[in-house]
Amino acid sequence: MSGFVNITIGDLVRQTAEKHPDTTALVFPESGVKATYAQFLDTVEATAKGLMALGVKRGDNVSVWTANLPEWLYLQFGLSMIGAVLVTVNTNYKSHELEYILGHSDSTTLVLMEGYRDTNYYDTARSVIKGLDASRPGETNSKNLPMLKNIVYIGTRDRTPGMFSFDEVIQLGQKIPDEALRERERSLDVHDTVNMQYTSGTTGFPKGVMLTHYNIVNNARMVGDVMGLGNDDRLLIHVPFFHCFGCVMSSLNSVYHGSTMVVLESFDPLKALAAVHEERCTAINGVPTMFIAMLAHPDFDRYDMSSLRTGIMAGAPCPVDTMNHVRERMHCSEIVIAFGQTESAPVMTMTRRDDPVELRVSTVGRLLPDIEGKIVDPDTGEDLPAHTQGEIVTRSDCVMKGYYKMEEATRSAIDAAGWLHTGDLGEVDENGYFRVTGRMKDMIIRGGENIYPREIEEFLLTNAKVLDVQVVGVPDNKYGEQVLAALQLREGATATVDEFIAFCTGKIARHKVPRYWEFVKEFPMTASGKIQKYKLREMFTQKIGA
Repeated sequence: MSGFVNITIGDLVRQTAEKHPDTTALVFPESGVKATYAQFLDTVEATAKGLMALGVKRGDNVSVWTANLPEWLYLQFGLSMIGAVLVTVNTNYKSHELEYILGHSDSTTLVLMEGYRDTNYYDTARSVIKGLDASRPGETNSKNLPMLKNIVYIGTRDRTPGMFSFDEVIQLGQKIPDEALRERERSLDVHDTVNMQYTSGTTGFPKGVMLTHYNIVNNARMVGDVMGLGNDDRLLIHVPFFHCFGCVMSSLNSVYHGSTMVVLESFDPLKALAAVHEERCTAINGVPTMFIAMLAHPDFDRYDMSSLRTGIMAGAPCPVDTMNHVRERMHCSEIVIAFGQTESAPVMTMTRRDDPVELRVSTVGRLLPDIEGKIVDPDTGEDLPAHTQGEIVTRSDCVMKGYYKMEEATRSAIDAAGWLHTGDLGEVDENGYFRVTGRMKDMIIRGGENIYPREIEEFLLTNAKVLDVQVVGVPDNKYGEQVLAALQLREGATATVDEFIAFCTGKIARHKVPRYWEFVKEFPMTASGKIQKYKLREMFTQKIGA
């Protein structure tokens, strides 16, 4: 396709640093880190050489489990320089999920921070990686995770048995010659996998979406072009880097367009308002709940938002009032809506900056310039006319390489003609504006986080008291949807809600722990014996008054 650019992420950083050496690349208000593009490139190269010194090879998978730290960005661009694959680990994950991802991804290296919110990552890793404390750094030999060799710790502990500190990795890299790094870079191909994101699976465990340099550089290019992002822009990034929203639509987008990344470790409405005010941000990305929290903050009027111009709202439908407040009170007149999924790297459609408000709240916009999309009949695969509901499908050079080690799942997602089947129901009007009307899958979207009931169901079925379980989403004013679990207990078993909450705590991410629990004797069934989830949803929505 004519608009696509052929460049690896490593070469992209070099290109931007050459064009804009003195532009501020990075600002972390919470830690005082500030770097120009020339300085940012130096740190990225130092990180790349450190990883080479650890023995990380082209094609190796490296899991990163931290919040939005400066090191996350050094790793994102440093790993891409040496041809390794960044495996993003959700900051909400617990031991059960961490072990699965490290094992399934064949990660040779894990980089982690001390902890985040209610989870101590350091202790969790030591519980999951057997024998870690007794091993030497670089010689991890865990029976349950045989591929894992290196653990790298970011934090302030004096002693971390079995782990390198991030600073040690940088020091080790000093012995790697510049030419060795350049030689590695010359061996890379734009169609190499560079980023692997685990999306919760509709059929149980998460699937690793393999994204290439070509996929995500070009998606970031198109997204920033629609936003009108340029060298003078300063983008506030408080969406998590482990999502495409953070590492493609935000960080990679900024580097492609030579913009400044103003990064918060995690979302906090007051810190976000202060960052916009103090750093004179011109752009802001977030899910609707983030904008709602900022607008509702009692100190909102103390901060000057007049520097804002553009940004992206994605992850959930945007209420009309919120869109109007973001445009008027936050001065974000050019805010746009984006839609897509990780498998399409991720954006497929966006509204445009000059679209009227009604289109920005009732649709998810038009296709990006180099992306194809249409509505098909889910049963026959035939193309459907305008204003007819069907499945949204997309085809482009942004579509993933496939799911890691899951050929069958890849074939069922991408058909023989190259169309990615999104599983989302929607329609398109005569002007090419798409509207999402529902989901073929039973995915729950809670505050912008995709939650797949099957994954929670399989986990709850490991409880000896559970005979069967069905998980559904019920409407919620604050988060859009909440998780409800309907449990059928084994004959003679008794249990309490608190008991099940305790069973989940520390094992599955907090946002996946059901908000509502119901104990049932039976489930509504079809004549052929299939459970009718929509009836469960209706029944319990009525019961809890959602």
